[in-house]
Amino acid sequence: MGVSRRTFLGTAAGGSAAAGLAALGMARTASAAGAAPAASGPGDVVGKVTVGYQGWFACIGDGAPINSWWHYSANGGQPPSPSNTTIVAWPDVREFTKTYHSGYANLGNGQPANLFSSYDQQTVDTHFSWLQQNNIDTAALQRFNPNGSEGPTRDAMAAKVRSSAETHGRKFYIMYDVSGWTNMQSEIKTDWTSKMKAHTASSAYATQNGKPVVCIWGFGFADDQRPFDAASCLDVVNWFKDQGCYVIGGVPTWWRLGNQDSRPGFLDVYHAFNMLSPWMVGRIGNVADADNFYNVATVPDLADCAAHGIDYQPCVLPGAVTLRQRAHGDFMWRQFYNMKRAGVQGIYISMFDEFNEGNQIAKTAESSAWLPTNSGMLALDEDGTACSSDYYLRLTGDGGKMLKGQIALTATRPTQPVATGGTSPGTGTVISLRALANSEYVTADNAGASPLIANRATAQAWEQFDLLDAGGGNVALRAHANNLIVTADNAGASPLIANRTSIGPWESFQLIHNPSGTVSLKSLANNLYVTAENAGASPLVANRTAIGTWEQFDLITS
Repeated sequence: MGVSRRTFLGTAAGGSAAAGLAALGMARTASAAGAAPAASGPGDVVGKVTVGYQGWFACIGDGAPINSWWHYSANGGQPPSPSNTTIVAWPDVREFTKTYHSGYANLGNGQPANLFSSYDQQTVDTHFSWLQQNNIDTAALQRFNPNGSEGPTRDAMAAKVRSSAETHGRKFYIMYDVSGWTNMQSEIKTDWTSKMKAHTASSAYATQNGKPVVCIWGFGFADDQRPFDAASCLDVVNWFKDQGCYVIGGVPTWWRLGNQDSRPGFLDVYHAFNMLSPWMVGRIGNVADADNFYNVATVPDLADCAAHGIDYQPCVLPGAVTLRQRAHGDFMWRQFYNMKRAGVQGIYISMFDEFNEGNQIAKTAESSAWLPTNSGMLALDEDGTACSSDYYLRLTGDGGKMLKGQIALTATRPTQPVATGGTSPGTGTVISLRALANSEYVTADNAGASPLIANRATAQAWEQFDLLDAGGGNVALRAHANNLIVTADNAGASPLIANRTSIGPWESFQLIHNPSGTVSLKSLANNLYVTAENAGASPLVANRTAIGTWEQFDLITS
């Protein structure tokens, strides 16, 4: 089983993260570096935000070859429960069409405590749709030693990630984690040539400088899980470069100094990589730590990389929920601000789906209503500030905009914990929707007795809807025509119609803001987009896998 990186980080640095920072912080300071010269021009990692994607959760009954509650349970033969668990944060599973019942008590709202399986294609599709909706560029698929019992499941996950990346217009690359890989030096080469290299044929496989991207995480770490010597590691790096790859190194935090968490004598290995991405989890835990790290690590690291023609992709952390580090986004935003003002070439988010360590950005329980009552876990509102389950996805999206210069450098977090105001209308706002398919307004025709259709030239009462909070950052629509809620009836197989008195999954939609300024609606009933079918001549129905003209609407507030 893949080893949690925090298992190493808790002991490797010879003390706490704060102590390591303080030791260097007293001796070394730096002013803002500005934009350091990049070794490479923009590509799929330079100038982009990459998320680490574990894809390592499985449930008995999901069809995965591993046939286990993989990464959910200490005893994988039994469902996770308070006495048999390896997760410390609870995922929001409202958008998954298939989930699996755990051994936890029901959620605070009475719903069953179900979990997703990464092995289900719909799960990966949902995850990549979140990347797409928040303009997050690239996913680094974690790949541990594939030669043991995990191998067939990991092989299948690579194919699933490839499919989802292609569908949702995202990029992905293979990120080898060498932890616990005894015969790594030879087997990693065989795995690439016999299996993983085939995925570089995908239009979604990330490239940089015209070369397929590969990351190797773990060289040079001073611990028993990664005991490789410098010569063996340098051989592997150069082999991948000889294969025509652009090679990223996931390296120790203090790689440049060759002490604390780094083995001595590895500087030539680090300088052989095309890009360096030092690990950060467990190193900082608050804004003050982040500012100190900017001085003692980020700025001098970046200068060293620039001097050696290497690109630099430092980590940004949302913070561990269980350690109460997040500060409703202020901790993560300070890191985005520091990385941008330093002039880094790219950013790596640690991690997308790391519910085992609690530093995930994927949708997470937003309050005790969405936690099992006997879990003892914390929700995103643990510090008293309400946060929607998608908050850290949205925050990452805005961090990406700042990295790319699409919004100005700002130390003030622009992203609200709950999406209201600004370009997102607040719940309770009266809205109308005008279809791009035919420039006609959507109406709850026949006083709401007929399905919604875009066939009105002006917006009157039947064309007006209240925008309601459906939870988890999602919305519902209540028609003024009859004061009933719009549903994607029959699990989305039937046209939208306003005939419900309460909000459930069929009545819940993601409100997606498109780059053009239009909006789209994604139904939680089936995870498909609402379309003005037949160029608007037919009723609205949720049956599209991607956003085109028919799936876009002007949102007009009254």
